[in-house]
Amino acid sequence: MNEEYGMLTPGEDGIDGDEWEDIDVADTDADRIARRQDREFLEFRKRIKNTEQFKVEASVFDDATLGALYKLVQDGHIDAFGGPISTGKEANVYTARAPDGEVAVKVYRINASDFRQMREYLDGDPRFEGIGSDKKKVVVAWTKKEFANLKRALAAGVRVPEPIAIERNVLVMEYLGGENRRAKRLSEVDVENPETAFGVVREYMRRLYSAGLIHGDLSEYNIVVHDGELCLLDLGQAVTVHHPNSREFLERDCHNVAAFFGRQGFDTDADALLAAVTEPEPDPSGDGDPEG
Repeated sequence: MNEEYGMLTPGEDGIDGDEWEDIDVADTDADRIARRQDREFLEFRKRIKNTEQFKVEASVFDDATLGALYKLVQDGHIDAFGGPISTGKEANVYTARAPDGEVAVKVYRINASDFRQMREYLDGDPRFEGIGSDKKKVVVAWTKKEFANLKRALAAGVRVPEPIAIERNVLVMEYLGGENRRAKRLSEVDVENPETAFGVVREYMRRLYSAGLIHGDLSEYNIVVHDGELCLLDLGQAVTVHHPNSREFLERDCHNVAAFFGRQGFDTDADALLAAVTEPEPDPSGDGDPEG
C-alpha cells in the first residue's frame, strides 16, 4: 500500500468540548409511523422483509426501525437499498442508493447483545442523564451521539464518514469504498510507509482530543484507507474529555495504535503517543511565550 494519507483542514469555528447539545430520546416520526401502520408503510415493510439481500432478522428490523427507514426514504435520503457491508453485535451496516450517489446505512439493534457494555461509555456522560436502562432510549441516544460525534470530528479536521441524516436508531452517512467493495481496514492491507500512516493517526487523535473527544475504541480494525486517505470509523462510543473514564479510554487507544504500528516495524510506544495527543498545540509565533 503506497498512499499519501492526506488530512483535512480543521474548521475555522472554535470548538469547545465543554458544550454539548441535549439528546432528545422522545418518540420520533419512525415510532409514530410504526404505530399508525398506514397502507404505504405496510407495503414498504413487506417489500423490505422480502428482500433477500437484507437477511432480515426481527432483532434488527422491528417495525419502528422499518418506520425509520421509511421516513428516510420519504425525506429523500435513500432511494433504494443494497446489501450488507458489515454485521456486528450492536449494529449492521448496509449500502443504499441516494440521490447524490451511494451511502452507508447503519442500523443499531434495539436488543443489542452488547447493550450492557454500552453503559461503560454512557455512565458519566451528561447527555445520557435520566435515560436509565430503557433499551430503546439508550440505543436512540447512542445513534444520535454518533451523528454528533461525526460532525464534531469533521469540524476538527478528522477524516470520518460525513453524517447525512438520522432517524431513531438508523444513521445515514457517507459510504467509504468503491463499486461493490468497502474501504479496506488497516488490518487488511500491507502498510508500506508505517511512519507516515502513524503520523496521520496520531494527528487525528490529537485533533479529536483538542475538540474534546476521545475515540474510546481505536485500533487497526476501525481505521480504513479510502481514496488515499486514512479515515476513522465507529465514533458511537466516543466520549468527551470530561468523561470519568476518558483517560483510561485514551490510554487504551494509544496502546492499540502503538502496538499495531510497532508490528509494522515502526518504533513507537504508547506513552510517547499519549504525550503527543494531549500536549497543547505549538505556539505559532515559535517563541513559546504566551505573552508575545
